[in-house]
Parts: sequence; structure tokens; C-alpha cells
Amino acid sequence: MTASRRRAYLYGLVTVALWSTVASAFKISLRYMGPFQLLFYADMTSTLALGAILAFTSRMRNLLGYPVRLYLLSIMQGALNPFLYYTILFTAYDLLPAQVAQPLNYTWAITLSIMSAFLLGQRIRPLEIACGVISYAGVLIIVSGGSLHQWASFDPLGVFLALASTVVWSLSWIVNTVDRRDPIESIFLSCAAGLPFITCSCALTTGFPPVDVRGLAGAAYVGMFEMGITFVFWLKTLKFTDTTARVANLVFLSPFASFILIHVLVGERIMPSSLAGLVLIVAGLVLQGRVKS
Repeated sequence: MTASRRRAYLYGLVTVALWSTVASAFKISLRYMGPFQLLFYADMTSTLALGAILAFTSRMRNLLGYPVRLYLLSIMQGALNPFLYYTILFTAYDLLPAQVAQPLNYTWAITLSIMSAFLLGQRIRPLEIACGVISYAGVLIIVSGGSLHQWASFDPLGVFLALASTVVWSLSWIVNTVDRRDPIESIFLSCAAGLPFITCSCALTTGFPPVDVRGLAGAAYVGMFEMGITFVFWLKTLKFTDTTARVANLVFLSPFASFILIHVLVGERIMPSSLAGLVLIVAGLVLQGRVKS
């Protein structure tokens, strides 16, 4: 194995390890604050962390030279993600067990294929449709609790929001396809542009009362490793790999590792239906990736 490939796998495994922790971090943080508060403190942390990276690499000056249309694009991106996407996602986690919200949100890749067909005119192959059916069969198993006769008592609004988050994420990804800026610069501007929306929403709902230091620590962790520097590690992974598909498969380790942490850190007993549903969701995504390649 070449040194470059070893570095790619190292960065990839670090990325997967960090992403595996965020579902637990969401759920633990929401014990001490509401979704808007979590989003406010997390986005503040993410903006500061990415800004520090840009300052350290002498790229902060690049932010002043973009055309007006790209700043307007950043405002649109910020309104979609982080503001709308994480508002929906954190509310879903607040209403559902982490072992349910996490795999439902993980179906974003299937949603993206469907939305790309409608909005970008991309063709969906019959095999891709079959992959989507497999993944959404997993969704059905999860929300039913494994029994079609007596459905599990999960909050219907939470289930709806977890699936709706995949629509918003896919829409933000499609909007990002027209953005040719440096990815870290673009994400920093999106986080900064989303902050006014988040601040106003927080002020008009829960406000900014003193919160438990454990909640603040959790929000800072979410901002750092879900919305911030983990993306930098992933970019490093893609930079050093000679085969993107090979390291991309590492991502599919994340939800299973996340289930272990949800059990250990959050204290949820992982239901067989959640695990079976996750297996089907990931199987559909893996097959979809092979069909597209």
C-alpha cells in the first residue's frame, strides 16, 4: 500500500469515527437544551472553527473577492443548510430515539437520486429504483418496530421530520452543484450566512437562557465535528486517494458504529427492527453506488 493511500485511509477512518459519534452527541445535547439553542451554539462553533482554518491557511482574504451573486448564493445555502436542515433534523432527534432518527436521515442518498431526476433531469435506472425500494423497506421496518400489525409508538411528526431532512439536505446539495468556490470557504460562508436566521429563530422561540455546561459542551462538539472540521478530514481523504469509490465505502461503517455508541453513550437498547432496517438501508445504498459506478 502506498503512503498516499495509507494517508487516505487514515483520514477516512478518522472521518468515519467522528461522524459515528454525532447521533449520540445530538441526543445527549438535547437533554440540556432545545433544538434551536443546540443549532445556535453549534453553528457559532462551526463558524469559528472554519474561520480559524481559513485564517491559519491565509485564505480569509479570498472571501472578499467574490461576485455579489456568490454572496447571495451563500445566503441561500445558509438558509437551507445549516438553518432549515438542522432545525428539522434536531427536532426529529428531539422527538425520536436516536436509533430511529439516524437511519431515517441516512436515506438522503436515495432522496438525492430522486430529486436529481426531477430537478436536474438525471435518468434513474430501474436497478436504482430497486435499490430505493430496498432502502425504504428498511425505513418501513424501523418505523413499524418490526410489526405491521401493531406499529411502534414513535412520534409521527418525528418520523416525518427525519425523512423531510433528507429532502432539505438533497436540495442544498443540488444548490451547491453550481458553487465552484473552495469548499471550506463556501461552507464557512454558509455557516456564517445561516447564523442570522438561527439567531432570530432562537430569540423568537426558546431564547438564550443560561444552559447547562454539558449542553454547551455537546453543542460545541456538534459544531466542531458534525458541521465543521470533519469535512476538512473528508476532503483530505479524497485528496490522497487514487480511487474515490474505495474510500467512499468507509462511510457505510459509520451508521453501525453509531448504533454501538447510541447504546453505550445514550443508553438506548437497540431494537432488532432498528438494526434490520439499517442493514436494508445500507444495502440499498451500497447497491445504488455500484449501479452508478
